Amino acid sequence: MPTATPEGAPSASWGPPLTRVETPERLRRQCERRRAAGLSLGLVPTMGALHAGHRSLIERSLAENDRTVVSIFVNPIQFGAGEDLDRYPRTLDADLALCAGLGVDLVYAPAVPDVYPPGFATRVRLVGPIAETLEGAHRPGHIEGVATIVAKLLVTVRPDRAYFGRKDAQQCAAVRRLAADLDTGTEIVVCPTVRDPDGLALSSRNGRLSPAERLQALAIPAALAAAGAAHAAGERDPERLRQIMRLRLARSPDLAVDYAEVVDAATFEPATAACVRCEFLIAGRIGDTRLIDSMSPGEDDRPIVAG
Repeated sequence: MPTATPEGAPSASWGPPLTRVETPERLRRQCERRRAAGLSLGLVPTMGALHAGHRSLIERSLAENDRTVVSIFVNPIQFGAGEDLDRYPRTLDADLALCAGLGVDLVYAPAVPDVYPPGFATRVRLVGPIAETLEGAHRPGHIEGVATIVAKLLVTVRPDRAYFGRKDAQQCAAVRRLAADLDTGTEIVVCPTVRDPDGLALSSRNGRLSPAERLQALAIPAALAAAGAAHAAGERDPERLRQIMRLRLARSPDLAVDYAEVVDAATFEPATAACVRCEFLIAGRIGDTRLIDSMSPGEDDRPIVAG
């Protein structure tokens, strides 16, 4: 299997060797070389602990670009006080092996001081429902933290396309808004959710669920599916759709629901019956594990089943 090599070192692999860099300046230099050679760049931002969902994003980028950059960085500023920053899984060696095996060209795996050096004072803040409701309300500073690290990556890599999973629907909407507002020229590609055969959306946090907790967690995709079925049958009353989700979630008593909402997918304002495209979103906790999921009824990008 191909292995990651330091910047500029040779590697025994098929296709371009995997290069690992750890500072923004080295990342910028490597990306400039590729662009100067006329190569298109795809970017897959991750926090590591790569699973089949990340793999699907990487494979999409590999198919659509000459070279692919994967970032692996657990971003501290998108975690709030009391959240699971210290417990977030870190599996860098396995992540590098996966990237090398897929044919990724460049992995950016910086340390926190490289990304946020002493004196770092900039935050990228979005305003309005897209950033201030749902995750924005339940996790103050989270959307701002995501926007800041994504903005830094877009500025440094200058990718043609950047790839995100639609499970994190609000994050995707915020990143699309950011890329458009800042005139980055990057196409934000939102890819289908990857699910385990039981329906649970893949997440790096799923490994913390006990078997009993996982059974409780299945209420989340079941509630989304129930609302989706009602929508397909003609139900358009947002409050009725919310109630369908909440009733299904209530059947899992150990699931503490943060929200089960129906919003306008473009603005993240509460949906109306006349909404052209709506988004169903659920977030909740089982024990000390927080899970989120989403679905946009009528979308063509159907979920992918892992394995």
